Amino acid sequence: MITKFRDWLIDPTVRPHDVDSPAFSLAHRQIVQRKVILRRLFEAFYQECRGMDLRYFEDCPGARLEIGSGGGIINEIYPDVVTSDIKPLPFIDIVLSAENLPFANNSLRAIYAINVFHHLLGPRDFFREILRVVHPGGGVVFIEPFYGPLAAWVFKRLHNSETFEPDAPGWESSTRKGPFSGANQAVSYVVFTRDRSQFVQEFPQLKLVFHRPHTQLSYLLSGGVNFRQLLPDRLTPLVKIADQVLSPLNRWVALQQTIVLRKN
Repeated sequence: MITKFRDWLIDPTVRPHDVDSPAFSLAHRQIVQRKVILRRLFEAFYQECRGMDLRYFEDCPGARLEIGSGGGIINEIYPDVVTSDIKPLPFIDIVLSAENLPFANNSLRAIYAINVFHHLLGPRDFFREILRVVHPGGGVVFIEPFYGPLAAWVFKRLHNSETFEPDAPGWESSTRKGPFSGANQAVSYVVFTRDRSQFVQEFPQLKLVFHRPHTQLSYLLSGGVNFRQLLPDRLTPLVKIADQVLSPLNRWVALQQTIVLRKN
């Protein structure tokens, strides 16, 4: 029953495309620009990244980079951010791999990564690149799937091309097939919560300075970039109010989380 409902939910814009193809990201761009609830959600994520950047990286010099920009619209909100993706897309600045960044040592102030970390092939390689390219005092802002009860239930059932494995034996997914397919959406929980002491031991120069769960109904009702929107656009303000009302229960009902790492 859940499988049939999920198949019906898939947005027709993405349905014909392979999840690892550039066409899939092009379809995401169309969806973000079309759906009002989703666009507002993306704008909130960008504002969260910038707010964390200004709060924790203070006067640190260097450029701002978004990895895994995909079909996002951050350059419409913050034109100073360099956009990038592993796929060649017409609306990004640089094609790159997060595990091999084409930037000089200590040249970046901040890296923004919205639902990207769980797609990385080598989290440790990415952490090493952070230590190389980010200026001391700068860091990374992640927005990733949360791991609370509702999030675990939703993410285990929502995507058939990704998994949610909080008990995965390692940080690298054993089912990876491409940039999107086979990713473990629980990897941020694995690295920063379950294996926190191991992370601190391996990367003592990267300090976890902020962690907050957030985003409830707006994520589900927008349909995200892959599924149909479940409410008409005119109800967008009500969705925002509902999220605010539910925020005291974020430990149980949040679907996303913000994690900030700062380079000492």
